[in-house]
Amino acid sequence: MADVYFLSAARDGNDGPTDAAGGVACLGMAEDPSKALGRINAHLKNNDAYHYLKEAGLLYVTGPTNTNVCDLQIMIVL
Repeated sequence: MADVYFLSAARDGNDGPTDAAGGVACLGMAEDPSKALGRINAHLKNNDAYHYLKEAGLLYVTGPTNTNVCDLQIMIVL
């Protein structure tokens, strides 16, 4: 699974409570995957992917674009 990358971006961080436009997911980019799963599950249980992705350096932040962007999901499998 370390060679599967996923980006989900839905906005520019200007129309919600955070500065993030989305996030990147890849077990290979996180800390030790077996340790990461517990932290990931704890954040997801609280509906709080933002803080996990921020701590892991995986947020996608564009800064305000003042556009109404659509949802975008990209998966790359190597």
